[in-house]
Amino acid sequence: MKRILSALITAALIFCANILSAQEIKCDIRVNSNQVSGTDKTVFQNMQTALYEFINNTKWTNINFKTQEKIECSIAITIKERTDSESFVADLNMAIRRPCYKASYTTPILNYVDQKFYFSYMDGQPLDFSINTHMSDLTSTIAFYVYTFLGLDFDTFSRNGGAPFFEAAQQVVNNAQSSSQPGWKAFDGNRNRYWLAENLTSNSYAPLHQFLYEYHRLGLDVMSEHPDEGRAAILKSLEYLQTVHASYPTCFVLQLIIEAKRDEIINVFSQGTQQEKTKATNIMKQIDPSKSTQYDAILQGGGSGSGGIKRG
Repeated sequence: MKRILSALITAALIFCANILSAQEIKCDIRVNSNQVSGTDKTVFQNMQTALYEFINNTKWTNINFKTQEKIECSIAITIKERTDSESFVADLNMAIRRPCYKASYTTPILNYVDQKFYFSYMDGQPLDFSINTHMSDLTSTIAFYVYTFLGLDFDTFSRNGGAPFFEAAQQVVNNAQSSSQPGWKAFDGNRNRYWLAENLTSNSYAPLHQFLYEYHRLGLDVMSEHPDEGRAAILKSLEYLQTVHASYPTCFVLQLIIEAKRDEIINVFSQGTQQEKTKATNIMKQIDPSKSTQYDAILQGGGSGSGGIKRG
């Protein structure tokens, strides 16, 4: 499996984002301009087409993916304001999912809205990006999230497999410190691109990477054939979230993982032994206290369980 080989990727090769045939990403992107009135909508249609080609036709890694191996994600850009002819304020709504072994089920890895997306776009301009310099807030932001998507996906297939991609995302953030737009700096808030990259590259949050691997590869991917074994692995993986929460309860990435996985965890542990249900409920109520009442559904049972399929 190509994900297992990800640790061998060299940073230099990863950073070369040359425009070639699509290899890694299958992204559905939409630009919604309904909130902007009295303006020519053609620019937004062209923006959507340009972004689709930029994301899906850029070679982001040195790995050749088969069609069925491409990482599935979606990006919805909701334009909230057009401050001048070439400047925009938008929400960036993103989701990435992963197939599970021998099942039609796909599991959510990330669902996140970046509410500080300020960028410039000139109709017809080429969308240029370099890993070595900040060329525009538009392409740097999109590239940042593509590298983050790659890292999260690879993390679910091999231990720390996403590390090279998280480093690439960190490089994008470093380059963007020269930008005057929000989202790139530590003082812009505690839920932004800066902190997402920091959390994903810091050794302080290393258990989160272990969670991503064991939860998906040893848990969900096993459940279609060995549901009890898979559920046991998922239960063990929750302890990694518990470890991070004990020291860093406000960790941004921890919060994103919980938000993406909450409903799935409830569904998985609605099956299983009473001991598993009780332990899973106690862990999740501890690390996600604002949603404690939702986890009572685990003890009540009645979920449909969860299976998995394997990529490649």
